[in-house]
Amino acid sequence: MDRSVPADINAERMTLGSILLERDAIVAVAPWLPPEYFYLEKHAWIYEAMLACYNRRVPPDLSTVADELRRRERLDLVGGIAFLGEISAEVPTAVHVEYYGRIVERTATLRRLIEAGGKIAALGYDEREELDLTLDKAEAELFQVSQRRAGQDFVHIGQVVDTFFEQVTTLQERRGEVVGVPTGYTLLDEITGGLQPSDLIILAARPSVGKTSLALSLAYNVAYEARGTVGVFSLEMSRDQLVQRLLAMHTGIDTQRIRTGNLRDHDLQVLMEAMGTLSDVPIYIEDTPGLSITEVRSKARRLHAENGVDLLMIDYLQLMSGRRSDNRVQEVSEISRGLKALARELNVPLIALSQLSRAVEGRQSHVPMLSDLRESGCLAGETQVYLPDEGIYRRIDELVGTSGFNVLALNTETWQLEPRPVLNAFATGFKPVFQLMTRLGRTIRATANHKFLTIHGWKRLDELQQGDRIALPRQLPGPTQATVHDEELALLGHLSRTGLYKQNVSRERAARLASVVQSKELQALAQSDVYWDEIVSIAPDGETEVYDLTVEGLHNFVANNITVHNSIEQDADIVMFIYREELYDKETDKKGLAEIHIAKHRNGPIGVVPLRFEANTTRFQNLERYRVPEGY
Repeated sequence: MDRSVPADINAERMTLGSILLERDAIVAVAPWLPPEYFYLEKHAWIYEAMLACYNRRVPPDLSTVADELRRRERLDLVGGIAFLGEISAEVPTAVHVEYYGRIVERTATLRRLIEAGGKIAALGYDEREELDLTLDKAEAELFQVSQRRAGQDFVHIGQVVDTFFEQVTTLQERRGEVVGVPTGYTLLDEITGGLQPSDLIILAARPSVGKTSLALSLAYNVAYEARGTVGVFSLEMSRDQLVQRLLAMHTGIDTQRIRTGNLRDHDLQVLMEAMGTLSDVPIYIEDTPGLSITEVRSKARRLHAENGVDLLMIDYLQLMSGRRSDNRVQEVSEISRGLKALARELNVPLIALSQLSRAVEGRQSHVPMLSDLRESGCLAGETQVYLPDEGIYRRIDELVGTSGFNVLALNTETWQLEPRPVLNAFATGFKPVFQLMTRLGRTIRATANHKFLTIHGWKRLDELQQGDRIALPRQLPGPTQATVHDEELALLGHLSRTGLYKQNVSRERAARLASVVQSKELQALAQSDVYWDEIVSIAPDGETEVYDLTVEGLHNFVANNITVHNSIEQDADIVMFIYREELYDKETDKKGLAEIHIAKHRNGPIGVVPLRFEANTTRFQNLERYRVPEGY
């Protein structure tokens, strides 16, 4: 049976005619009806011209729209002024413009559904992809249709400027108000303007400092006070534990008394009333442990489609699972990129909690820094970084503050060295270092948590021992000589499983072996740029200023003729740390005081927000006038 593509040409003409007839009619449809919803191209062009007039605050009538089409060299293509007059004359009144526009929207959505169905069918026939990834892509196609979000390619800057002008106008009208999702914390909202749509916010702290409590306080404020819908992924605590904390925050009753049932009659009455109140608060909890980024994305899309979401929260980042990988740093990086993509897709702020490294405990100042958020380590300032474009070495401390230059990175899929750009070169503080030396005499000074590539994947320096083998570049492209001769090449993969890597097998012999066993992996290794050198010593070597690089994509680089891991640049728009001095100094006069350090703010200022922390209810509150809480 022949089926025509869903389209209502008459509704398109009536929509355009209504706008031409009554200049204010476009106000009713402009916010939700984009040009690509029109089936006929010439109708889309006319509507684009109308929107251009509207965004310039020019009434979109017959004359102005014709002028705009003429300026775009499209007037004759749509049929000239005669066609504009024709569709204008067909409409007796502009009162029903929204009705006609909704028909245009409906048929466009049906066309996009058909298109999505075709893409999903194609995904189903492609057996090369992993099932989870295929399902995620299929769900994303349907979600775009359900959210009325047409995919688009390039957008002319004029459209972006027009949209931004509307935002600036709105902000001007709402000057002094919180324009994002209000957190309930006055100073925090002043710095951030509220939590902004599509932002990824990392909230990090050491264990037992209160990151879950602050996250729940934020969720409570958004849902209870601002009536915003909050989705909470709790990978650490059960939903019952979260509800107990929320009840303590709402009632002011000690969490331990709620947990044990040690309640007075008055407390019980207050608690029962609070249960009734909280049962209507728009907070949705998902407490399945070990969720993957694919599962989180799927559940978040479903929640957003069914209830709408103003804020998403994940507790916490390191408990999520990524794709199977022997490199946890890259796995966490993949998860953070996925969360940022989710925030953009749903256009909501997303708060992800994160654990800080032990480096906070090992220095005199316990105030967290951005380097504490990273899972990789640092290198001493004299470390020589190879720059392939120039064929020279530069000290890592001389690179601080620069970016855009290339380093050599090892692609562990092809085992070849590739130039990759550096996104950031930075100092990370004064830290203890160790000197590592290999059989060939290569040395490097690094912190205990810096990672090196071994035959079993990336390992921290403090996990290595004498006799382990680490990756060195066999040769460096550029005006330098080979760093390792062919006869010194050793192998990974098949060779390591058979023990042959210990024999420093030559490239020629490895290639012959690969041909005999018909191993593609072994063939790649035989042609690799890697030599596996033996560690002969690891020894403490004092304290010094240390540094690191952020390398795009492969996350490693050649330094001191050794392949080393780099720091993962966070995808977060905002990074916040919790610091409570009372945890380190029992005699401090800042008992009950918590400092929220905004260490990174991509689109605004950084700063410190003092809050009052009530330990008995685990709630964070605005610091109106500091006083020592009861019980301290």
